[in-house]
Amino acid sequence: MRLPYVDDDPKMDTPEDQAVVERVKARRGGKLIPLDKALLHAPPVADGWNSFLKSIREQTTLPASVREIAICRVAALNHAWFEWDQHVPILRKAGVLSEEHIEKLKDREWDGSGLDDKHRTVLQYANAMTIGVIVKDPLFEKLKTLFSEREVVEITATVAAYNTVSRFLVALDVGEMAAKYSLDFS
Repeated sequence: MRLPYVDDDPKMDTPEDQAVVERVKARRGGKLIPLDKALLHAPPVADGWNSFLKSIREQTTLPASVREIAICRVAALNHAWFEWDQHVPILRKAGVLSEEHIEKLKDREWDGSGLDDKHRTVLQYANAMTIGVIVKDPLFEKLKTLFSEREVVEITATVAAYNTVSRFLVALDVGEMAAKYSLDFS
């Protein structure tokens, strides 16, 4: 990482900041991952991040396959390979995409051909939100025909959240992925 990680069991300066560490650990099953050890340089940021991402990962109504195709597509488009490595196993476990389709997620030009309508539309929506930010009306209307209003908001929040995650991971080189994947920081 481009900054030092906080310790595996950090001792913070204030009880409030120590409580943040404990909340993050509780969400992670007791162990901090490199992302947490980067975020904990700024405990209030880590706390908000932890709460927001918990809602995205654990409290939406989306099927795992929909959530994870959105997350993995964002990771691939943004070269966030730490994110990719964390989420591909979850996508595989969802059991909807073949290995071939999972690998195709890395292809920026792939339009989701071969996927069912819902997953293809989510992939295209993640593309639009990540690459150009503006989502054209026909794509948005298609999304609305396939998902409830709540699900549309949850998909949108998931793509937006993981664009934030990916940009943080790549900028700080969390997980030391730049060398592994030949990202040029020079």
